[in-house]
Amino acid sequence: MIEDVQAFQAAIEQAYELATAGKMVTFGVVATGPETGYGYVRRGAPVISRESGVERENSDSVAFEVSEFVEKPDLVTAQSYLNENGGTALSGSADKWFWNSGMFMFKASRYLEVLKDFRPDIYTACQQSMQGQAVDNDFVRVDVAAFTACPDESIDYAVMEPLCKQANGDVVVVPLDAGWNDIGGYSALWQVSDQDDQGNVFKGDVKAVDTKNSLIMGEDRLIATVGVEDLVIVDTKDALLVAHKDKAQEVKAIVNQLKAAGRSEPTIHREVYRPWGKYDAIDHGDRFQVKRITVAPGAKLSVQMHHHRAEHWIVVSGTAKVTNGDKVIVLSENESTYIPLGTIHALENPGVIPLELIEVQSGSSLGEDDIVRFEDRYGRVEG
Repeated sequence: MIEDVQAFQAAIEQAYELATAGKMVTFGVVATGPETGYGYVRRGAPVISRESGVERENSDSVAFEVSEFVEKPDLVTAQSYLNENGGTALSGSADKWFWNSGMFMFKASRYLEVLKDFRPDIYTACQQSMQGQAVDNDFVRVDVAAFTACPDESIDYAVMEPLCKQANGDVVVVPLDAGWNDIGGYSALWQVSDQDDQGNVFKGDVKAVDTKNSLIMGEDRLIATVGVEDLVIVDTKDALLVAHKDKAQEVKAIVNQLKAAGRSEPTIHREVYRPWGKYDAIDHGDRFQVKRITVAPGAKLSVQMHHHRAEHWIVVSGTAKVTNGDKVIVLSENESTYIPLGTIHALENPGVIPLELIEVQSGSSLGEDDIVRFEDRYGRVEG
């Protein structure tokens, strides 16, 4: 969230001047409290303006060399940083410590140059990924094997911190006092949202009695609460989360448990987007699956077949042009067709409104891996 757009734009313009000169710029958010959820940036010497050649130490738009990057501190350390800034009295560019926003600006060529110096392994992996790229409609898809082999590292660790340690003035921080909040968790989302007179934030179909200071978000079904306080409740098509507001950041622990158990929820979602539209896996069981498919106007699914399943298509709204073996038929609302196992088929929306249909699959294997494509306008090879 950026509350003060004008101040944000001024910081961007300041950073642009520095980035075009070859500097690696980060934005240091003016700290409003001893925050333990952010890293910190310590300012060094002021940067001299290219325009005037004069140090602008008293200007709110002044930039500084970065003296040090610090990881997320404990509360005592975070408070000590705030004390060095003058306590709770915000002083903007006069501060010594800023929150590390994780936002950067630099020339692409300069970044690649520095990355090649400090992390040639990442540079090489990315280069190989692009050499094996494939164009898919409006997307550039990098080589999967090469990109997966790329080391997992942040810009901070890989480039900014080692370059900062060289103390050559190439790493610069621009102070940002624009009402910034990264909304990095549900508590932060509750904090920045409009609350009712009981301190609640509701989204979706919510009915609450004696409920206070809670964030409750739903998509489809009714959520009802009675006599609760300081909760985060998020109901999606994939899962239901109930957490105390102060513990909502620990949802990562649940994700780790799911991954360790080999569960599909961290990687596979009920609603899946494709170049032609999307599908929602409404229901599934032993040897059957039901999907609601939405095809965008003018879009077409690949010409394909399945070895292990048959399909029934029922049009809910719109118009469907269906290739079913050696026949091409046009279906409208409340009409249907059956596609036997092993039959080559395709689905297209020739109309000007989205095509909605229900697909009922039956067979021994219902995964996306049981798709043999013969033709695809989006250049996909699999999946």
